[in-house]
Amino acid sequence: MLPKLDVPIYTIKLISNGQDVRIRPFLVKEQKLFLMAAESEDPKETINTIRQVLKNCVIDEIDIDNLPTFDLEYLFMNLRARSVEEVVELKYKCNNDIIDDKGETKKCSGSVDFNLNLLEIEPTKHEDHETKFMLNDKVGICLRYPTFEMIQNYENMDENQILVNVLIDCIDYLYDDEQVYYAKDTPKEELMEFIDSMQQKDLEKIKKFFDTMPEIKKDVHFKCGKCGYEEDIEIKGLQNFFV
Repeated sequence: MLPKLDVPIYTIKLISNGQDVRIRPFLVKEQKLFLMAAESEDPKETINTIRQVLKNCVIDEIDIDNLPTFDLEYLFMNLRARSVEEVVELKYKCNNDIIDDKGETKKCSGSVDFNLNLLEIEPTKHEDHETKFMLNDKVGICLRYPTFEMIQNYENMDENQILVNVLIDCIDYLYDDEQVYYAKDTPKEELMEFIDSMQQKDLEKIKKFFDTMPEIKKDVHFKCGKCGYEEDIEIKGLQNFFV
């Protein structure tokens, strides 16, 4: 019988609840999945592959499909760093408008290569972020984070449909002085009516929940060597770590 190779185990702390989760690096069998996804050039296939690899490589019993999007991104970013290498090579294309010799406006098209150390990226958290808050003097709401499973259900919807469905899906429960009303036990039509009855100020409070959710991102200063244009760019999203 052939000898077995030891595989290191790493512990990652989830952002949403502080739970420790153990992962192993992905192996050749997972790398094959990535190669097939890369060949398809289908973003949906990429996400499905990432979810499947996480299910394979996370040792502890957690529900990958219902993890908040930022937890899934953070897990995968750390998994990629431990499995391939810590540094990702990225290229940013300059889109600055310049005037050519003929006086015509065109895009610069210069590019800059830079390296990003994944293990140096810390989750961005907002101190004023709340998941539970009052909408008015009588009614409060508790929201839950969107998951990739939710997002995939919105693929064929228009922008207005997506907005309404995100609001409905992210309601955990409503409450008043007398009772707690759990969304999972409430017909979707009633939840829709509740959202339709909201005032603009209520929506602003809910919008703040989404705007201040934890994020996995890195700010990088970009300077084009061709035209000299400078700006700060924000690196985030699974596609930047899918290598």
